[in-house]
Amino acid sequence: MSALEPRVPQLAAPLPPSSQGGILGPAYRTLSIGIISVVFLIAFEATAVGTAMPVAARELEGIGLYAFAFSAYFTTSLFGMVLSGQWADRQGPLRPLTVGIASFATGLVVSGTAGVMGLFVLGRAVQGFGGGLVIVALYVVVSRAYEERLRPAIMAAFAASWVVPSIVGPLASGTVTEHLGWRWVFLGIPVLVVVPLVVALPEIRRSASGPVDAAPVAFDRRRIRLAFGISVGAGLLQYAAQDLRWLSLLPAVAGVALLVPAVLGLLPRGTYLARRGLPSVVLLRGVAAGSFIAAETFVPLMLVTQRGLSPTLAGFSLALGGLTWAGGSWVQSKGRMAPYRERLMVGGMVMVALAIAAAPAVLIESVPVWTLALAWAVGCLGMGLVIGSTSVLLLKLSAPEEAGANSAALQISDALANVVLLACGGAAFAALGGGAVGAAHAVTAEGSASHPAAFVVVFLPMAAVALVGAWVATRLEPVPEPA
Repeated sequence: MSALEPRVPQLAAPLPPSSQGGILGPAYRTLSIGIISVVFLIAFEATAVGTAMPVAARELEGIGLYAFAFSAYFTTSLFGMVLSGQWADRQGPLRPLTVGIASFATGLVVSGTAGVMGLFVLGRAVQGFGGGLVIVALYVVVSRAYEERLRPAIMAAFAASWVVPSIVGPLASGTVTEHLGWRWVFLGIPVLVVVPLVVALPEIRRSASGPVDAAPVAFDRRRIRLAFGISVGAGLLQYAAQDLRWLSLLPAVAGVALLVPAVLGLLPRGTYLARRGLPSVVLLRGVAAGSFIAAETFVPLMLVTQRGLSPTLAGFSLALGGLTWAGGSWVQSKGRMAPYRERLMVGGMVMVALAIAAAPAVLIESVPVWTLALAWAVGCLGMGLVIGSTSVLLLKLSAPEEAGANSAALQISDALANVVLLACGGAAFAALGGGAVGAAHAVTAEGSASHPAAFVVVFLPMAAVALVGAWVATRLEPVPEPA
């Protein structure tokens, strides 16, 4: 659930200062309600999918591709984010926003009507491309349409839009899945997106459309090629991870060959060596987001198939995390915490590691399921401390002319780590018989004997990755220059 903070180019001056209140004043009310509603629905979809996914994968006989259904979204969103930034610079945010919403809705419909898991994954990929377009376009709208004094408020509203969905989304999704079927979780959201989009588009056209300057900004073709290389390379790597045969080495090698030069070209030099300062900040963002999201992806599946919980209860077990994540973000934002930021981040990563390591304890029948909800709340608290702090440190360590490119690097690290670690977790899950979990659960009422090791080999390595993140968090301050 980490909030995307994509690169926002330096754009033309916003609307003239208004004396008509804040973001919900007369001058901004319609636009604010429209774009906040779009973010709210995207957040709701993101939190709801995790609850419905175990049932969808089992019905489509695609448990072996379970991780792929999540990582496909992140893979294509990488390309969508870069393309949207370029497109918005050249022609304004209206077109990428419109195309993004259409792609997002199309992907939901494809997944919701899929008869096989392969088509379901394809829908998730289309949806991810649209999501990448939308989130960057919305940030550009904020940069163009709002006075500088109002931008922190609208950004805070975007962040707050994730809190309610993280609590309500799993419960609503589980209820819909149980009573109407998992397909309606996917098919219902495109209809809901139409209303806020219709509200917001006229205001976006009035206040934020068109190129910044009379002379259009040229596309950065090299950056787009690198982003495309990351998306294709990550897709090949995921495919190889899910198809555990010797022939899969070919797409794996091809994927690495595309990924490595693209990553080196888009991330700060020294990132994967954990060089002190900015490179370690960017690396930590990926390590934190990747380890946590890869583990969280398998929590509902584990509760449904191993402990026999309903989709509603499985999703609700993660609901408390939305509040503690927001609490962690609030704590790190207080000015008096600035001197202790590095220690907060080290402690946050230790919390994340402990939560992930504790999760598979519920595979033991005598361990109450509610202990996982408490453990996950602790992990989300740690994530709130870490994710917010990486954004603050990134801007602190970036020269003004480098802030945009470095912000993009932070998001690429986030999304790429999600893809790679989900691919690794999915491969380990499939290798230890995870693909048979759904079938085994269908046969045994308890579901407790259905390949618990397949879950252990996902959670424990991710806990180890999070511990590495605690070490990286000790390297965030740059080496002082000699006097």
